[in-house]
Formats: sequence, structure tokens, C-alpha cells
Amino acid sequence: MKKNLLVALGMLLLTLFVITGCGQEEQKPATPAVNKVVMTYVQAPLNVPSIVEKERKSFEEAYKAYQLPFEYSTITSGADQTAALASGDIHILNCVGGSSVLISAAAGADIKILSVYANAPKAFMLFSKDASITSPADLKGKKVAGPKGTILHELLAAYLKSGGLTMNDIEFVSMGLPAGRSALESGSVDVCLLAGPLAYTAQKEGLHVITNGEGLVSGLTVTATSSKFYKENKQLVDTFLKVQKDTLAYMDSHKAEAMAMTAQATGLDQAAVEGMYPLYDFNMEVNDTTKKNLKETQDFLVEAKIMEKKVDVNQLFF
Repeated sequence: MKKNLLVALGMLLLTLFVITGCGQEEQKPATPAVNKVVMTYVQAPLNVPSIVEKERKSFEEAYKAYQLPFEYSTITSGADQTAALASGDIHILNCVGGSSVLISAAAGADIKILSVYANAPKAFMLFSKDASITSPADLKGKKVAGPKGTILHELLAAYLKSGGLTMNDIEFVSMGLPAGRSALESGSVDVCLLAGPLAYTAQKEGLHVITNGEGLVSGLTVTATSSKFYKENKQLVDTFLKVQKDTLAYMDSHKAEAMAMTAQATGLDQAAVEGMYPLYDFNMEVNDTTKKNLKETQDFLVEAKIMEKKVDVNQLFF
């Protein structure tokens, strides 16, 4: 009886020893399937988390645990970003428009959303020098400048739709934001679409704001990778998400420092940064609203004939 008790006690201690890992070497990170980590760095319109991460060398430090070098890529075009992801030149897109993800997926690319980067509907605006333009009806027949296939393009379409109009009721000229602002100043267009610092500056200078994106678009940007990279390097993706979460916590507890970093990186004065910052919601959580917003963006892209077919939005998430 006593012997059986001793045997049972011994087995229990052995089980605890194995479960707790006592006596074993500290577990090391799994060996990655890449020899470096490459991620996009997109500063505009006001991507405070990315600026803070770069300034604090957050990713360089995080990937040291895997003995991997880290590199930023400054590709900012959504189409170029998704193409670089598809080719394997970039591993993680740290801020890409939801529309770019949808277009890439519809073309058959391997792309998956990891987290939300930001929602910022109020940061996207429609401007004119003519203060009498105050409704969608006032845009009929007008020439409008803005970047095609973007959140701003979606804002324009949604605003027109709210007044019973379509893109066919205006003359849309596809061009970048600085060019659009210049075209408005020269009088070659009647209205232009702006976002971020350009929109903030235009508003401060007294340019007439027709509308912003509130109630019309989500202003959704996300982070993304390929399912191939995720499956082969899950630990690297998990590390990315941890850094994103830690950065947001740092921004909450060190707001003044984050604002100063952003002002220095963008060349804006700190008052301008602090004025724009409330327009952005950097909550990284993916929820039902995220998927709803993506579906609405997809409807716009298909209606505008930028996407030929729809994809299953639910399948864009891990």
C-alpha cells in the first residue's frame, strides 16, 4: 500500500515536471521561412502609429528575437503595395486602403487582412472655391478632381448618391491630391478631393468645405499579408500584431511624445498635428462593422466598374 502511494506520488511529480517544462531549456522562437522582414511605411495622411513605430524602432527591436533584419518599403500606392505583396518583395502591408485589398483579391491575389489600421471618415473632404456649392445637386455638371478608386472617390460617389445623382452627372478627372489642389486654384476644375494635411491646410486657409466623409464612407485602412506568409511565418505576424497593439497603448500613455514625433516627421507644426489627430480612430479591432464597411466599398467599386466581380468579404480575414 505504502509502495503504491510512493509510486503514485512519483508519477504525479513527473507529470508536473513535464507540464511546467522544468529542467528544459527556454523555448526559442521557431525558425522563420524568410531571411528578413519587409514592411510598408506609409506616413500620409496622418499615420501616427507608423511614425511612432519608425521613430522608436519598434519593429527592428521586435524582430531581433528571430535574428532577422527589418526593412521598410516606402511604396504608398495601394496598387503597387498589393503587387509587391503578391511578388513576395513585401511581407506585411502596414496601412493599405480597403479598396486596394478588394481589387487585389478580385484579381485572384493571395491577400488577407490582419487588423484595422484606422477609420477616419472626417479626414476626407470635398472642397470648392465656390461657397454656393452646398448640396449634391450643386455639383451637377461640375468638373471634380481626385484619385480614382480611392476612399475619396468613394466619398464623391456616396455624396452624389445621397442627392439622387451618380458619377455620370459630373465630369470626374482622375489626379493626385497636390495636382487636384493646384487645378482647383487655377480654375481648371470646380471641385477637388483632399485628405490629411492637404485638407487641413486648405480648410485653415478658408477654402470652402462642401462635405467630409462622415456618414458617407468609413475611411477604412487596414493591415494585410498573404496567407502563404502567414502560414510559413505565423510567429512573425503575431509579433507584428503585438507591436501594433503596444504602439497604440504607447500613444495613449505618451500622447505628447507621439504628437511631437509626428510633427517632426511630417514637417507640420504641433498645433496642426493635434488639430488633425482627433479625426482618426486607430482602434485595430476587426468587427462586424469592419466587414460591413468593406462590403459597402465593394459595392461602390463594382458599380464604378473598377472591380469586375465581387469577392466574399468574410474570406478576406484569417
